[in-house]
Amino acid sequence: MALYVKAAEILEKAERKQGAVKTLVYDSKFANIKQLFALVCETQKFSSVLRELIESTKLLKHTKLKMHLAMVLVYDLVMGQGLKCGGSWKSTMMKHRSRLQAELARIKIKQKVSRNEDLLPAEVQRSAVDHLPRYVRVNTLKTTVEDAVDYLKRDGFSYQGQASRLEDLTLKEKDFVRDLHLPEVLVFSPKTDFHDHFLYKAGHVILQDKASCLPAYLLNPPPGSHVIDACAAPGNKTSHLAAIMKNKGKLFAFDLDAKRLATMSTLLLRAGVTCQQLANQDFLKVDPDSLQYKDVEYILLDPSCSGSGMVCLLDNSSADQEKDQARLTSLASFQLRCLNHGLRFPCLKRLVYSTCSIHSQENEEVVKACLQQNPGFRLVPLLAKWPERGLEPLTQCLRASTSKTRSHGFFVALLEKHSGAGNMNQRPPVQISDPEATSHSSLTFEKRPEASETENKQTPAADSTQNDSTPGKKKRRKRKRKKAATAEGL
Repeated sequence: MALYVKAAEILEKAERKQGAVKTLVYDSKFANIKQLFALVCETQKFSSVLRELIESTKLLKHTKLKMHLAMVLVYDLVMGQGLKCGGSWKSTMMKHRSRLQAELARIKIKQKVSRNEDLLPAEVQRSAVDHLPRYVRVNTLKTTVEDAVDYLKRDGFSYQGQASRLEDLTLKEKDFVRDLHLPEVLVFSPKTDFHDHFLYKAGHVILQDKASCLPAYLLNPPPGSHVIDACAAPGNKTSHLAAIMKNKGKLFAFDLDAKRLATMSTLLLRAGVTCQQLANQDFLKVDPDSLQYKDVEYILLDPSCSGSGMVCLLDNSSADQEKDQARLTSLASFQLRCLNHGLRFPCLKRLVYSTCSIHSQENEEVVKACLQQNPGFRLVPLLAKWPERGLEPLTQCLRASTSKTRSHGFFVALLEKHSGAGNMNQRPPVQISDPEATSHSSLTFEKRPEASETENKQTPAADSTQNDSTPGKKKRRKRKRKKAATAEGL
């Protein structure tokens, strides 16, 4: 029964947008993670059908069950491979099995379908068949991409080389490639499982979606720098930052959830991260003027969001559109506060903002409002060859989706300071080169003019300082002409 209780708890949290399903499952520390994850995902996928079954048979009234617990039990009873529990719960559910099966059959006849999968909404069916590749990030704190590839080849995998187009990410079982955009990411067929693999258990590889690797990769803090991961748990991005920094410098990681922070500590230990300073603290309450953070130049901000880009979450919007809109408005307000707060750190050079949301209200609109309120920052153009851009006019940003990038839905923007003394020692704005031409540790950059040069060319006030129309300069020119005339007279 523990399986169903835990699955119901995770479904309820996911519905309340308290986290992505996969994160919630792995944070649960349930004995059989694979079994729990499969049950939650399948129940969630068929949630609309299951709710109809439960409501039409008045199951909650007869059993006194709560909705989410009833959903996982009904799924296994009439759609799955049978209940995996005994005792009174199984006895109770078996009494209602015939009615539930009859109601399921009636729904199929009404919709003129024969399979359970055909009952799903069209967008869910597309998601179900559009399986994403399995992405694995090589942890360069413990190994190299080349060594990881060699180990996997000896382990029976077939290396197909560097991907050059999106179609190359459609792979057969046991085949794998190096990603076409991110040089430290390896790509496998969708059902490849690494949870029991040596490389994963030893921390040599991190199971992380490709889109989730973008924020740290694009922020690219150099070794020795001081960096903040503002909303850090569960820690994949934190470990990625540490790898880019080569464990040199200081990496401040904040999260308000103590349980998630404890899980993150275990993950970082396995990944060999040593430069971190974890804090169970609200990032909005961190003092930017504290001496502790006086050298912070880079911030990764991945705040709480709707999670609407997560494939398994499926953006379960409620029927109440006003409620959904109110939730998005509240989230966007929180995200903007976090973004504005991050830009207050006095020595900040760059901040990367990311969400796993598909809603412009949490993405482009937040960034646009932030730029209006912080004129000292500008957007950096990112990855010219990336196939999906931010919505107009913020095309410097990146978006990700199942169809265009073969990843979860995601959004990334990189902001940099462009005025004042803090800009003088910045590394040049990024225009990251192709991965086949360079490793991430030696990224090349496209030089752009310093902010002062740009402002002199574009600002009318700056242009006026270049001519001699001021009264003081006119008087000086008159005096010079008089002196010249006098000299000629002599």
